[in-house]
Amino acid sequence: MKTLSTILAASLFAAFSATAMADDSVVQDGYVFEQNQLLPTGVRAEVGTTGYGGALLWTANPYVGLALGYNGGDISWTDDVSVNGTKYDLDMDNKLAYLNAEIRPWGASNNMWAQGLYMAAGVGYLDNEYNLAKRLNNANDTLRIDGKNFNAPSGQGSVEGTLSYENDIAPYVGFGFAPKINKNWGVFGEVGAYYTGNPTVNLESNGLVEVGGVTPGQTAANAEAEEIRNDDKYEWMPVGKVGVSFHW
Repeated sequence: MKTLSTILAASLFAAFSATAMADDSVVQDGYVFEQNQLLPTGVRAEVGTTGYGGALLWTANPYVGLALGYNGGDISWTDDVSVNGTKYDLDMDNKLAYLNAEIRPWGASNNMWAQGLYMAAGVGYLDNEYNLAKRLNNANDTLRIDGKNFNAPSGQGSVEGTLSYENDIAPYVGFGFAPKINKNWGVFGEVGAYYTGNPTVNLESNGLVEVGGVTPGQTAANAEAEEIRNDDKYEWMPVGKVGVSFHW
């Protein structure tokens, strides 16, 4: 809880700092804060690498907005993934709730394209799981695990497991572009990344024996799982998404 409070405080501080810096321009532009702006000012639907879902949108002023959203589902941007040199079949189960402050440096510009540019900073609550599987089709196939080759005399061997980010609170940074098509409708695209720390990884070997060696399949699977857990590249979860928005 202390970690969550710290991250939320940092995100909101960034939003309020941007608001404070923009105060002079806001007053000059004749913008006045109204109490009903505590209610959402829009909604959006989105789809991307973290699943599909949507968000409620708030506009504090032309320079600062908030987005509270959820992405989920088993959508996959690829059918396989290379993990430590082994290509696994991939099946995703995404569950992600997030709160982002969206800072628009040129929010009061008369240029529609400049208005649409923003930087996002916030926090996400992740419960994502990636099911990994690699199966041999016949007795002549081989499978590489932890730098060693394995096969299955029966032709039915496999290595299966999960790579998961469960109940993780993760800070987020991203950049986006969200121009309005007309008074109410708009489109958006965003790229960024969550800092997740290393995932939980479990791999299980079934029916595998080392080709020309004596290493048990499970020993190699355990070593590979440990290597994945400590690989820096899995500390970041990339995000890419697109969608449409409606403002009232």
